Amino acid sequence: MSSNTRLAKFVCKRLLRPNWYKDRDDHEYGDPTGLTWSRPNDILNIRLDVVKRNAPKTMNEQGDVVLRGVVRITTDSEPVTDADEEVFIIYSDLQANSKSDTDPFRGLGHVDSRKDTMTISFELTAPNHLSDAKISGSQHTRKSHKLTKVMDKTKTVQIELFQDKTALRSRRGDTGSVLWKASIDFARLILQQLHAQVPDSLLKASILKSAHVLELGAGTGLLAAAFAPLVGHYTVTDIGDLQPLLRKNIAANFTGWPDRCVPPALGSNVSVEELDWVTLSNTAPVQRGKLVSDRPVDLVLAVDCIYHPLLLPPLLETINYLAIPERTAVLVVVELRAEDVIREFLALWLSHSGWEIWRVGGSLLHKPYVMWLGWRIAP
Repeated sequence: MSSNTRLAKFVCKRLLRPNWYKDRDDHEYGDPTGLTWSRPNDILNIRLDVVKRNAPKTMNEQGDVVLRGVVRITTDSEPVTDADEEVFIIYSDLQANSKSDTDPFRGLGHVDSRKDTMTISFELTAPNHLSDAKISGSQHTRKSHKLTKVMDKTKTVQIELFQDKTALRSRRGDTGSVLWKASIDFARLILQQLHAQVPDSLLKASILKSAHVLELGAGTGLLAAAFAPLVGHYTVTDIGDLQPLLRKNIAANFTGWPDRCVPPALGSNVSVEELDWVTLSNTAPVQRGKLVSDRPVDLVLAVDCIYHPLLLPPLLETINYLAIPERTAVLVVVELRAEDVIREFLALWLSHSGWEIWRVGGSLLHKPYVMWLGWRIAP
C-alpha cells in the first residue's frame, strides 16, 4: 500500500467521525476530518495536534488513574486501534519535533560501539516539592533544613557494563552486544520517577516491589541492573549467543551473583535465561513451558526490540504466550526508525485477538521514542 493510499484511508476514516476541531485561527469548519489544518481544506498540510473528542477513560469515577497491572495509563495516553492511523500520528509528530531537535543525528541508536566497557551514571534528583518549598519563620534555619533534605534525597545510580564490540561486527544480526540509547533513556525515566515518588509515575511502586518482571531482548542487561532493586523478581532473557555477556554484566553489578548472592542481597532476585523468540514460536504450545520459567509474569518489557521484519511474528507470538489475561502488562518501547517496520508490528499486534493497546505517556519519553502498553483481556 502506497503512502498516499494510506493517507487517504486515514483521512476517510476521520471523515466518518464527529466534528472535533477548529483550525489555527479558531475557525470552525463543517468538514469533520478530525484534524487541525495548516490552512483550510489543505489536506497535504495536516498539523497533527491530535486530541480525540471521545477520549478514552484514563481515570475512574473516583478520579484515580486507571491501572493495567503495575502500569498506570497516564492521562495523555491514547488507545491504538489502527496501525495506519497510529503510524501517521507518531511520524507526523516526530517530523514536527525534529525541526527543533538540538541533537538531530543519533545514528542507529547505540551509545558507543567502540568501547569494551562503559560506566552509566544516573543522577536522580530530589522531588520538586522539596526544592520549591516556601521559606517561613526563621529563614536561615528553615533554608538550611530544606537544603539538607534535598541533598539527602539526591542519589546516584552507577552501573558497569561490558560490551562485545567484536560480535556486533562479526555475528550477523547481532545488535544486543552493545548498549543502546533507548535503554538508558527508559531506565532514567523509571528511576527518576520512583526516586522522586512521583504520584502518577508510569509504574506503581507498591505493586512493582513484589512483581515479576521479564525482559525480552535484554542485550547488555542494563535494565536488569537498574531495576532489580525495585522489583520482586527480574528475569533477563535473550538468545543463547548473548548469555555469557548478560551473565558477566549481572555479576559485575551484584556482588557474588549468582552462587553466593542469596536473599536479601541485591541481585539475589535476578535470573538470566535463554529465550529465542523464533524457537518458541516454532515450538508446539504444549511444549513451550520447557523454554521459559513457569513463574507468572506481571510485566513484560521489550525495549528497542523492533528492528527486523522477520522477527516481528515470533516476538509477538512470545509476548502473546507470556501475557496472562488481566494480569500481565506489556510495555514496548521503540525508537522510531523504519516506518514500515513499525506499521507491520502494530498491524500484527492488533491482529491478535483479545488485546487492548495504548500509546502511553507522550510526555514521558520524548522523541524519537514511542511507548505502547498491551493488556490481554480475559476471554
